[in-house]
Amino acid sequence: DEAATWQRVASPTFATLTGVSFSPRAPAQGTLRGWAVGHDAVILVTHDAGRTWALQHQGEAQQDSFLDVLALTAESAIAVGAYGLYRSTADGGKTWERRRLGPEDSHFNRLTQGPSGTLYLAGEAGTILRSTDQGATWSPRRTSYQGSFYGILPLTERTLVAHGLRGRIFRSEDDGTTWREVASPAPALLATGLRTQRGDVVLAGQGRTLWVSRDQGVTFSPTLRPPGTATAELLALSDGRLLALGEAGATVLPAP
Repeated sequence: DEAATWQRVASPTFATLTGVSFSPRAPAQGTLRGWAVGHDAVILVTHDAGRTWALQHQGEAQQDSFLDVLALTAESAIAVGAYGLYRSTADGGKTWERRRLGPEDSHFNRLTQGPSGTLYLAGEAGTILRSTDQGATWSPRRTSYQGSFYGILPLTERTLVAHGLRGRIFRSEDDGTTWREVASPAPALLATGLRTQRGDVVLAGQGRTLWVSRDQGVTFSPTLRPPGTATAELLALSDGRLLALGEAGATVLPAP
């Protein structure tokens, strides 16, 4: 009901959970599969749109921490995390294959998917990776920044906005081949972003940050009514309002 009421559901773990993603709904199916990931190397699964959850996978090294998960279909998903942690499934989570994407052990912070199906992976040490084959192979994209990126926001098939530490924002118009740094209002960690239904770009994070761009990420300015605490995730509601999830729990914000 558009974040008006919430129901608490049982969880099979006490581990901190950091990411959740649901598969595209298949018309012939009466259920909706999704995954949640977190610390202690846990992957949870739901087959009923989040009403019930089960522990599907726990890695051998329980010090591993998953930081994000992206469901591609009802059968395939990718989970990423700290120190280069990367696992993928093609059988609904019955097996999770572990892979290394490179020699570095940088944290992988966020997975996103563009309108054409291209996947993007943001992480530490300037990490920006792109996949055009559903994660089978990944190629690096470079900016002038070697700090942490916390997300890559696809605006069109070729226009991207990358955001990270200390207010760092970069914009690309050629699917990540080249990047231009965008001026930011303040040096705040930018944890999440979204594109609204009317085309505005919104970034949020630490320090009551909520910035809006009305020109496809060319410029950003702070809104007059930011959230009261730090934001870890933003979701767009159908009426234009925003749902901010973070230190204050779930907070509905007016349309920016």
